[in-house]
Amino acid sequence: MKDTSPYEVDRRRVLVLAWPIILSNLSTPLLGLVDTAVIGNQGNAALIGAVAIGAMIFSFLFWGFGFLRMGTTGLIAQARGSNDEKEVKATLYRSLLIAGLIGVILITIQVPIRMLAFQLTDGSHAVESAAKAYFDVRIWAAPASLIHMVALGYLLAQQRTTAILWLQLLLNGTNIALDILFVVVLQWGVIGVAAATAIAEIVAAIAGVFLVHRHIKAFYNNTAVSLSTVFALDALRRTFAVNRDIMIRTLTLIFALAWFTNEGAQRGDVLLACNAILMQFVSFSAFFLDGYALAAESLTGQAVGKKEPRLLDQTLHHISEIGLATAALLSVVIFLLGPSCIDLLTNSVEVRESSKIYLPWVVIMPIASVWCFLLDGVFIGSTCTRQMRNAMILSLAIYLAAFYLLAPLWDNHGLWLSLMIYYIARALTLLFYLKNVRNLTVMRG
Repeated sequence: MKDTSPYEVDRRRVLVLAWPIILSNLSTPLLGLVDTAVIGNQGNAALIGAVAIGAMIFSFLFWGFGFLRMGTTGLIAQARGSNDEKEVKATLYRSLLIAGLIGVILITIQVPIRMLAFQLTDGSHAVESAAKAYFDVRIWAAPASLIHMVALGYLLAQQRTTAILWLQLLLNGTNIALDILFVVVLQWGVIGVAAATAIAEIVAAIAGVFLVHRHIKAFYNNTAVSLSTVFALDALRRTFAVNRDIMIRTLTLIFALAWFTNEGAQRGDVLLACNAILMQFVSFSAFFLDGYALAAESLTGQAVGKKEPRLLDQTLHHISEIGLATAALLSVVIFLLGPSCIDLLTNSVEVRESSKIYLPWVVIMPIASVWCFLLDGVFIGSTCTRQMRNAMILSLAIYLAAFYLLAPLWDNHGLWLSLMIYYIARALTLLFYLKNVRNLTVMRG
């Protein structure tokens, strides 16, 4: 299939790609609320903690394999832009094989994974016992979860973001319905929550593969791909290099955020709760900014594939323009509604007062972080992953240096300032490497 997408990138194009992703992101917290609500009404507080710990383990586990989605998007978007139909299909098949293989390996080594995971968590015996039961059920859906990531990556590369929205709604809707059936009706407790999530992930993976297959059949049906093309050594090397760099980048990001949480915990229960509440505002902002970042992935990959510097310039201009406007609007919304939202999220007077003291940091955060979100998308789409990896490692070093300098002086204010410096450092280091992306729009073909 020849790439018939527009040869111009304008504001409308960015918004059409981004808003289904944003709506998809906004639907996700509803699932967490339902999980908490159904298990919270079982009359056992330990079960709430068990679901929280179990879900956290899988969030970190699958987040670490996020390269399956991101790498697929960048490589297929470039192949699509250059009208290399064979490489579109070959990249998809490679990614699906890698996802399935990793999923099977995770199931095979689930016992050591579980042992390590629960050594790193700190819960009571009752919480840990229930969380292990959650883990033992949900781990069996690992291949489906990873295959679902690949399907999302393919659809994003093909700029089918509305399909991504429907997939996310199917995933969340199935999960919520099964939560009610298994936990409320059948009284399965934590195992019911885990089974609901696992089955929903399998359903979403099947639906994702169906949508991908339908798209392939409609647009690439006349393109044959041999096994020698799928397993071409150069292509495999590139795929593994991209995936390796993205994984290192992601693990670095996980470490930075975990560091922030851990340091907050060491400042007492009140500041731990305060920071947890304020991070909800940061996550809410990320739902919006991530939509533009994903649009940037697809559009940048297309620009690199077409070898069109003009398309890259248009992408950078419009995602920056819309992203900054959205970030400013988010800052205004948090400034106006933040105090009221804090009061809704906690009834603790101490936590309310502390959260409002540190709220200004969260008000500024969308504007401080918008550029690193957008540039992440640009670098993923261009598969300049080595530079992105190096930028993230350097930014982490700057973050830790800022923390050790500022936290002793200003305590929790220093912690929040160091996090803001981390976001800014990510943007500045990526800007330094941006010339590499521009060069690819000329050199790669």
